[in-house]
Amino acid sequence: METEYGIIKQPRPQPQYPVRELLVVPHKGEKLQVSYPAFGQGYFKNNIAEMQKFYSHPITGERISFREPTTSESISAAAWNFKELAKREIFDPRWLQLGYLVRTQDGVFTNTKERDEKVLKSYLDKAEKVNGIYFIDDKTAYAPYETFKQGIYENLDEFAECGLARLLEHTKEKTAKNLREIASPKFYKNGVNILGFDSVKEPILSVARLGSYRHIGGDRLGVYGNDWNDTNGYAFGVLDGAEGTTPKK
Repeated sequence: METEYGIIKQPRPQPQYPVRELLVVPHKGEKLQVSYPAFGQGYFKNNIAEMQKFYSHPITGERISFREPTTSESISAAAWNFKELAKREIFDPRWLQLGYLVRTQDGVFTNTKERDEKVLKSYLDKAEKVNGIYFIDDKTAYAPYETFKQGIYENLDEFAECGLARLLEHTKEKTAKNLREIASPKFYKNGVNILGFDSVKEPILSVARLGSYRHIGGDRLGVYGNDWNDTNGYAFGVLDGAEGTTPKK
């Protein structure tokens, strides 16, 4: 019996390009296909460069490449079978790079590189505000700092319902369900620690990342917002340029 989600792993003989396996996961009611394993470890921009090279599809052998993920896509990829895949392979030894964000004086924009304050403010004029979050399009959103706090969240629901969790997951629901699963006490007994989301005088481009935070009082999920090109990590590339197939059992 075939499963709906999982790893596509069936290398063809003598491929034209290196074979890149795929991981199929649920994402916003559809199937999302990402690279498996994730690209890395390296700086985010270097991981993106690797994604854009040519690879062979593990089933069809056709030429494929990948694009950078949105924060929401990265979270969906990490949440599926989290214990056996992302936590063991990425979170515990290193960091998962979710995607780009821009920190401003009053809040955080996700999945944009725009740093012109006038342009950013114009985004909000057309945005839909839901539960305190401004949804600009199908990937970019904005959360004011007042919708979340930095520091330790010992209460899982408080974290999953905060503005940053919902922003990164790009959900209009009251709870960021995938992040709630990742941050579960099954995996992190001491909650979540949000760091690196300080207000700045001028917009700053950085990378959001997740990992197992094991410093003083550790065993927490770490959510960082101030990474640029000084931290090695892993990133899921999203399949770009070829139709996938159903993974085997």
